[in-house]
Amino acid sequence: QVQLVESGGGWVQAGGSLRLSCAASGSIFLINTMGWYRQAPGKQRELVATITRAGSTNYVDSVKGRFTISRGNDKNTVQVYLQMNSLKPEDTFVYYCKADLPGGTLRWGQGTQVTVSS
Repeated sequence: QVQLVESGGGWVQAGGSLRLSCAASGSIFLINTMGWYRQAPGKQRELVATITRAGSTNYVDSVKGRFTISRGNDKNTVQVYLQMNSLKPEDTFVYYCKADLPGGTLRWGQGTQVTVSS
């Protein structure tokens, strides 16, 4: 089993920065790609950024040049970060960390709220 715990959300004014963190524990050797997604109330969850085990990254167009995903690991955990700069009110969502496991299994974190005021 893999467990994900997110942190780092909060409130910020437009133009500001936040850094989200996600710590994966458990059977971390099973984790392939990790990513950040976001969701507004009543809407579908959407991709923000992903990073493979080899470090290849992918971003949705709306965050390119502003957000940076990175990944690190130690003996017992895998961490994935989302550095968010030049935040806009339209970046206000609940942000979720996701881990891809073998066989198409997904693990999600509990979500962290990001609110950007104008």
